Parts: sequence; C-alpha cells; structure tokens
Amino acid sequence: MNETRRELLAAFAEGPATGPALAEELGVSRAAVWKQVEALRDDGFEIESTPDGYAITGVPAYGAAAIEYGLDAPYTVEYHDSIGSTNDRARELAADGDRDVVVVADEQTGSRGRLDRSWVAPSGGIWASAVLQPSLPAAHVPLVTLAAGVAVVDACRSVGVEATLKWPNDVLVGDDTADSQRGGLKLAGILTEMEGEADRVSWLLVGIGLNANIDGDALPAGATSLREQVGDVDRRAVLQTTLESLSTLLDASETVLDRWREYSSTLGREVRVDTGREQITGRAVDVRFPGALVIDTDSGEEVVHAGDCEHLRPA
Repeated sequence: MNETRRELLAAFAEGPATGPALAEELGVSRAAVWKQVEALRDDGFEIESTPDGYAITGVPAYGAAAIEYGLDAPYTVEYHDSIGSTNDRARELAADGDRDVVVVADEQTGSRGRLDRSWVAPSGGIWASAVLQPSLPAAHVPLVTLAAGVAVVDACRSVGVEATLKWPNDVLVGDDTADSQRGGLKLAGILTEMEGEADRVSWLLVGIGLNANIDGDALPAGATSLREQVGDVDRRAVLQTTLESLSTLLDASETVLDRWREYSSTLGREVRVDTGREQITGRAVDVRFPGALVIDTDSGEEVVHAGDCEHLRPA
C-alpha cells in the first residue's frame, strides 16, 4: 500500500472528510485523492460521498489496508494471500533494513515452528511476522517472546476464548483432560528470531501463528482453533488487538512478567523441562527476568532459560 493511501486511511479513521480538505492535508491534488479513493474501493472498502465528505461505511474482512485501518500501533502491513513462510519474508525485509512492518498471510505453505518443527498453517488462520527494532540487549529478547504470548492471549480473550500461556511460547485452551503433556489444546505459538550482538539487537522477528477460522479436522492432534471454541471470529480485529497489545507491552516492558504470570497455566504446576542437556522435574513457581522459568526441585530451585516444558498430571 502506498503512503498516500495509508495517510488517506488514517484521515478517514478520524471521520468524514471532503476531497479539498484531504488534498490540502495530504499535500496532493484532488485528482490524486479521488484516484486513491477509487483504489480503496477496488480493495473492498465501502466509501460513500456524504454531505460532510467521503466516509468509510464498510471495511474488507482482511488484507493490508483493512488491518492498517484503525490500527493503534506503529506498524505497516504487507499482506499475501499465500506465502511459503511469513518469517522467511520478514527476514528478507529485516535484511533490507525495514522495521516495524508485519508480514501477514491467509495461508502458509512452508511454515515451521520452534526447533524447526512442522506447523500447519491453512487458509483462515492468523499468520503474522513482525520485524521490530527494540532498544534492548540480546540477553533480554526472551521478554519479547513473553510479551507476544500475552498479546495473543489478550486477543483470544477479547473474543471469549479463555486462553492461557504455557512456558515458554505456547497459547493453550482447555485443561489436562485434553492433553496431559501439553496442559491443554494448542491454539497458537510464538517464534522469535533476532540478529545482533551481545549489547544490542539489530532486528527482532516475532512470528505468531494463531489457529483462527479453521476446522478442527484440518488441525493436528492436540490443537484447536478459535472457530472450534466460539465460532468464526473477525480475524482483522483479532490481529489488530494482538498488535496493539504487543506495542503497548514493548513500550512498558516492566509490566510484561506480571501480565504473563496472570495468564500462565504453567506456574504452580508440576513440570518436566528438557533443556537438551538434562531433564528438570519439579513445581514451576515463578518466571524471572527476562523470561526464565524457576522450578522448585527436590534439590532446590533451578532457573531454566530455555527448554521444552511438559505439564505433569498430578500423582
């Protein structure tokens, strides 16, 4: 979406406006305003000419312009009907110097999850990868993963799904009867990548995969979707809520741990964490900056910075 169209949408978000007023505000001709209004109509926006000027009366369900319209977060959107991987595309944009851009797709054909695991990403889900440039050292990046998880739960709860967080990056719904090892059905996952040095991050990529309007039989065992929980949702609104919450949390990083604790289904549970070198079993008692899990074991507290966490069924 070009910059004039983006500025036009921002102006429409404030209310109706006349062609001459828009031309003066945007520094373009009235003909250019008319051209961009027609382009927005072609994109699916319903724009009426009222006594007060142009007014948007209907917004398309999904797409770059639709997601950006009314978005209260400093991100631009690049949209694809289908793409191999939003993370791969976001990585290309990051390498080219782009920041604060979110790659969104209706479906992914070659997506991968954490530890290079396969990830089913059919049409109807929310598949998005944000390229960020936060002002934090590399050691603090795990906090961003927690913030993204909180943002996704905020969005899920906004449509009536009581999602929870399983350390380090799973969004779940349900309880142990659904999946004894996971602690619930998987609704979403977060994948964070970065490039930088010990004292600074050049760019940070946050990939979000949320099963939205997807039938249960199209998902792997142990997974669920917003559709399965509450019926179809407005993906545009859910993604906007996610991005707005993420932006707010990153601007107030001191709030992230408390927000994560509030939504956690891991804390207070018996867990087993596979770090790749050892397995640590005990009760998860806290999460510590910048995102480490504190486990109370028979031999004392262990602080785990990375690993696969399994919720254990009570004896």
